[in-house]
Amino acid sequence: MSNHFAGAVPFSIPKPPPAPKIRENQTTTNIAAPQSSVTFVYQTKVAESRRSVTVTWSKNLVSHSFCLTVENSSEENNFTCKIDFKAWQFWGKKGLKSFEIDRRRVDVFWDFRQAKFDTTPMPCSDYYVVLVCRQEIVLLLGDLKEEAYKRTRSKPLLEEAALLYKKENVCGKKVFSTKAVLDESPTEHDIVIETSLSGPGDPEMWIIINGTTAIRIMNLNWRFRGNETVTVNGLPVQIFWDVHDWLFSSPGASHGLFIFKPGNSLEFTSHSDPDDNNQHKETPSREFCHFLHAWKEN
Repeated sequence: MSNHFAGAVPFSIPKPPPAPKIRENQTTTNIAAPQSSVTFVYQTKVAESRRSVTVTWSKNLVSHSFCLTVENSSEENNFTCKIDFKAWQFWGKKGLKSFEIDRRRVDVFWDFRQAKFDTTPMPCSDYYVVLVCRQEIVLLLGDLKEEAYKRTRSKPLLEEAALLYKKENVCGKKVFSTKAVLDESPTEHDIVIETSLSGPGDPEMWIIINGTTAIRIMNLNWRFRGNETVTVNGLPVQIFWDVHDWLFSSPGASHGLFIFKPGNSLEFTSHSDPDDNNQHKETPSREFCHFLHAWKEN
């Protein structure tokens, strides 16, 4: 297991997709954490070309929302389908939207009428979202696959969509939970981050995978940034953390950053973020990567 202290990380600190922007009229002493959200970026074949498809699930106290964006040749013409649905509303939970990319029709089908939710922004069961082009399903989300095939009357694409990265915003006081793909299996693993930032002892942090403590970081005031390699199901996983702002910024002003990536290397390719012309985001050059933004509640 390798460990690197603040200021001695052997690779340049990667910058993940930026967190939601803070309103200008908010002050650094009274900043609300963003709503819980999780974003998946896939690559699949749409209209004869490999394109990125971004799927974002969000929730607040009263509703959930879903947003799907398909990359077009011109960034200004990306197609976006957004659905807001509340527990007491039935309309809008099943639908279809169509658009054109390179003169080819693309359809988005969805059915959330029976969808079940737990504590996360995305449904845990009984739903589907389907992206169809030329009678081929190029992206299928959810567990109601038979219903999706029956409704769309389409066949699956021979090459499945590839998941490039996952980005998640979670809020909590001392404990943050997430799920991530950490090995060759598509099954996600349970990850819990526990913190003890105040009290008689030095601040500490634990990163727990599938109920077992993978990393314990003591003297967090000095080790607020670093990375280690752990083993999950016999395979290496790189874990990077940066919790400087938890310790040295105003409460709620910023988030802790965690990156989980299967494999021994942590390689990134930089490109500009369309949501902010002044920032760049880093996405993995070849393999899946999970970005976690952990916002501490006051």
